[in-house]
Amino acid sequence: MFLDITPLKKYPNYRWLYTGQFFSAFGSMISYVAIPYQVYQLTENSMIVGLLGAAQFLPMVLFSLLGGTFADRLDRKKMMLICEAGMGIALFLLMLNAWRSSPSVMAIFVLVIVLQSLTGFHRPAMEAISQMLVAREDFTAMSALGSLKHSAAAIIGPSLGGVLIAGMGIQYVYLIDALTFLIAIYCIIKMSHIPAPEKSNQSSWEDLKIGIKFALSKPQLMGTYIVDIVAMLFAFPIALYPAMSEYWQGAKTAGYLFSAIPMGALIVTVFSGWTRNIKHKGKMVVYAAVFWGMSIALAGHFTGEHSNDMTALVFVLLFIALAGGADMISGIFRGVIWNETIPNNIRGRLSGIEMISYMSGPLLGNIRAGTMAEQFSVSFSLTFGGYCCVIAVILTAFFLPTFWKYQS
Repeated sequence: MFLDITPLKKYPNYRWLYTGQFFSAFGSMISYVAIPYQVYQLTENSMIVGLLGAAQFLPMVLFSLLGGTFADRLDRKKMMLICEAGMGIALFLLMLNAWRSSPSVMAIFVLVIVLQSLTGFHRPAMEAISQMLVAREDFTAMSALGSLKHSAAAIIGPSLGGVLIAGMGIQYVYLIDALTFLIAIYCIIKMSHIPAPEKSNQSSWEDLKIGIKFALSKPQLMGTYIVDIVAMLFAFPIALYPAMSEYWQGAKTAGYLFSAIPMGALIVTVFSGWTRNIKHKGKMVVYAAVFWGMSIALAGHFTGEHSNDMTALVFVLLFIALAGGADMISGIFRGVIWNETIPNNIRGRLSGIEMISYMSGPLLGNIRAGTMAEQFSVSFSLTFGGYCCVIAVILTAFFLPTFWKYQS
């Protein structure tokens, strides 16, 4: 019933990796609320907040593919160290920009692009190393622990970020995030020898084509990618949080909104022991994505200029939290499908493709949500997107029956 922590007990290297990435994720979630909130305060325009996603999209696609290819050819541990150091420097520069009397919106966009590019290189190496450190029978537990790391950090981080923004200023949010990367670097250094990938005699481009061809040949993989993309494209609400917070209490409410999805995810993760016994993993991904879309649509019904009482806020937070729980269930089973299907010698390349699937949806979803909110309303953007998500996920399951029926 409860979370299985076996990988942390059995595998010392995984324990070091997990600890370092937990602190790194904690810091990233603190600044996660600061960046869009700062942009909204400087511009008072939800569309520009949504354009943060557009700025990150191409770097995310390019550097995820390149990072995945290099993760299967180079020293993955060194790749992670370089990327962690680079991200810490970028956060320090964001802090300096925030300390200016007139912070530059352009500088924020440029540094966000740098952060996204480094993340694209970093994530495939981390995923490939994780798969090497944990035995197959513990993949489900590892996926749940990864979910716990993200959701716990995403709850504490945005809430603390909202408090720090209101009480001390955005610059301190960026400073804390920069310091957490030092902890992550220390933990990576403490990991014992990690075997290097087998050397490839082919070009990087040929290796990348092999990875893409493998993904296209596996309907269960393509199903996970497509479901995640359409769910986030139509029902990702993050770009709307700054505008939604203005209906209630400003920065503090923004922190609550940013924490709602991970709060629901954390609750599901703590009680995720049951996931080990589920065989029909494809169906679970679909059910969870449908529930995500419905929850976001219902949150939209309680959002609007005339729904500014605290009761409406409670319902909005409840439905967003329910969406977070559903997304976590989907994420756990998508992670298991990936690790069960993909051999380690191409794990880096496929991690890059996975990253495109779970990052492109939110980035494009922010653009859709912000643009639709400016053209119509925040409430319409949420409800319309949520219902479109439900329809798109059902169609994906219908056209990919192998994915729908996948079990292990």
